[in-house]
Amino acid sequence: MTSQPLDRKRCLSCKRWGGKRRPGSEPGSVEYDENDDKGPCIEGPWHGSLRGPRNACGQWVMWAELEAAAPAP
Repeated sequence: MTSQPLDRKRCLSCKRWGGKRRPGSEPGSVEYDENDDKGPCIEGPWHGSLRGPRNACGQWVMWAELEAAAPAP
C-alpha cells in the first residue's frame, strides 16, 4: 500500500472520489494500492471522469472517514 497525507487535498482524500482507499496507519493519511489507483469523481466538478490519487480541484471536501483523524490546523 502507498500512503498520501491528507493536507495535500488531492482527490484521494476527497469525499467525492470513488476509488479504493482506506484511512492510513498514520493519522491524517490515506492508503491506496498504486496498481489500482483510479476512481470516478462523484458529484464534483470532474463528475464521471476517472481521477488519480494525485489529481486535485478547487472543490475538495474531506472524506468523512478522515474527519476524526485529521490533524489540527
